[in-house]
Amino acid sequence: MFAFLKKLLPQRSVHPVLLANRRRFAEFDQAKLLTEYCFVVLDTELTGLGYRDEIISIGAVKISNMQVEMGTVFHRLVRPLNLSPNQATFIHHITPEQLRTAAPIEEVLPDFIEFCGDALLVGHFLEIDMGYINRAAKRVLGGTLANPTIDTLRLVKAYKETSYVCDYGYCDQSFPCNLDELVTEFKLPRFKPHDALEDALQTAYLFLFMAKKLNGGQVKTLRQLHQVGQPLLLRQS
Repeated sequence: MFAFLKKLLPQRSVHPVLLANRRRFAEFDQAKLLTEYCFVVLDTELTGLGYRDEIISIGAVKISNMQVEMGTVFHRLVRPLNLSPNQATFIHHITPEQLRTAAPIEEVLPDFIEFCGDALLVGHFLEIDMGYINRAAKRVLGGTLANPTIDTLRLVKAYKETSYVCDYGYCDQSFPCNLDELVTEFKLPRFKPHDALEDALQTAYLFLFMAKKLNGGQVKTLRQLHQVGQPLLLRQS
């Protein structure tokens, strides 16, 4: 019955930017050196973490030849459907007044997908960010992004599980996974928290640090990175 009703409902056509996105990844090779790939490290700010919550900011930075391109960034505010203030405002300090003049997700998302191009997407707790991005993409563009993704949280876990020496053969796996705590632990450059672009930059430095440290510095290809941190490289469905 539901399948029959679905056929009667008008179907949203897939936006051209998503069709181009899918073509870029119709065939994907994991065997190349990490230096041969482009990565886009991203972060979002949200109105909250509920099903009805929305993206209010997207920040991203590119990595080429395993180096951060400080001059190639994406940072946009997004006007949500609901402009009412909420508890999340106290975290990211983005006010309804700032969002009133921002572009809606229908305008921002195609620009962001174009910015990503043929890059792999990287983030910390990336499942959360991609969940909101793909939910919005389904609603306004008729589909989801095809870019493969890497979660730095999985890289950190893989690194700690294989690199830490544990007494008596037992290792406590309750290690810190918060981005700010990891920055302190690994003595990485520090950026302003709870700002989409600054958090993306913070995650970019964590990603590069992990890529160099994993498996004693012997990770050279994307496939090797995938194998070290399985299940690490994912296609969005």
